[in-house]
Amino acid sequence: MTGLVRILTDPAALAIILIFGLPVVAVLGHYFVETMKVVRGDAAKKKSKELDAEETELIQQIYKGLQRMEQRIEALETILMEVARKENS
Repeated sequence: MTGLVRILTDPAALAIILIFGLPVVAVLGHYFVETMKVVRGDAAKKKSKELDAEETELIQQIYKGLQRMEQRIEALETILMEVARKENS
């Protein structure tokens, strides 16, 4: 323990530790943060894919509903045209 205390109290040794130690800690911290972003990003991507699937299904349902509505409108137009022909005849 006395060796560690002597190193920490020696200004030159302390300067060397600070000069080389702080960048190492900063780089390791950066890699840790980036790793956490990747780990959390995978979860976000999975959730995003689930939302995309739900949105796709919803859009398909809307599209099918609009197609049925278009068929109904065409049927009503046909009925109205037949009624108008009968009235003109």
